[in-house]
Amino acid sequence: MGIFDSIVIGAGQAGLSASYHLQRLGIRHLVLDADSKPGGAWQHRWDALTMTDVHGVAELPGSTPPPRDAQRANRAVPASFAAYERQHGLPIVRPVRVDRVTDDDGILVVHAGERTWRTRTIVNATGTWTHPFLPHYPGMETFVGEQLHTVDYPGPEHFRGKRVLIVGGGASAVQFLGALAPLTDTIWATRREPVWRTDDFTPEAGAAAVALVERRVAQGLPPESVVSVTGLMLRAQEREAERLGAYAARRAMFSRIEPDGVRWADGSFEPVDVILWATGFRPAVSHLAPLHLRSAAGGIRLERNGRGTTAVADPRVQLVGYGPSASTIGANRAGRTAAKGVQRELARIAESVPG
Repeated sequence: MGIFDSIVIGAGQAGLSASYHLQRLGIRHLVLDADSKPGGAWQHRWDALTMTDVHGVAELPGSTPPPRDAQRANRAVPASFAAYERQHGLPIVRPVRVDRVTDDDGILVVHAGERTWRTRTIVNATGTWTHPFLPHYPGMETFVGEQLHTVDYPGPEHFRGKRVLIVGGGASAVQFLGALAPLTDTIWATRREPVWRTDDFTPEAGAAAVALVERRVAQGLPPESVVSVTGLMLRAQEREAERLGAYAARRAMFSRIEPDGVRWADGSFEPVDVILWATGFRPAVSHLAPLHLRSAAGGIRLERNGRGTTAVADPRVQLVGYGPSASTIGANRAGRTAAKGVQRELARIAESVPG
């Protein structure tokens, strides 16, 4: 098998884009995917999520995205990814769950159980879906009802007739309220006051939001999602929940969880049957820990003032789907940038070899 020029870890939107561009540049590489089937995180989303519900899926390089219709997103997007892999003959091996990446005298070694691959460069495209963030609150282990995170969301019918506390201030919480408030009793708790957009989300507004995330990454801070700085908007399918007052009834965060509900700092108590944690995700990069990429601020600094994909601490490593590229549009662009970064690093390595 020898030494690869690059190994891509992850076969979601960012990983497929990176592989496509590496292939176009003639760079010998392999893609390692933890899932047994194509589709990235999309294959794990709930059945009730349709293509009309998602914020949008950008086309992969040289392709068109699935239509915005009533088909299930967890079928439509994986089917399109599978067709894309076949069409371009991308070198994907699955299922391979990478445990860690180490350095062996200048060669990167990718470990997955007993298997290893050796490579000169890495493109990390593991996203966030496998690393849900669940905050800790006093008493949460005593709760006798259900506690679910976004990754476990089974669809709205599961909650019919149950009193549901939705925790979180992002787009997922807004969507869950939109789906559940017409069916059952909901309570919304957020740590911060939500910021609502009243203007159109123009390309300029999107660029400004991405720039804020880029600045964090350039400083080596842990990235925030692009959505977290764009503000929240209600779509047509959430207007019924708005009419019912689901969004106006937001409460500040509770102070503790009790067996049958939650208690606020003022002593008031709300009985609930389910706590749905829409508290987001963190980058799934623990397997890169042996390479010591994190800055003192806790994040991984990227070159080009946060707009690139090359890790400042180790230019052999490219990160796509991280920080400003953690969206389908951003992931596509990052795939091309990462492939160029790999090409530059391979040239540098070749020049440094004596003779």
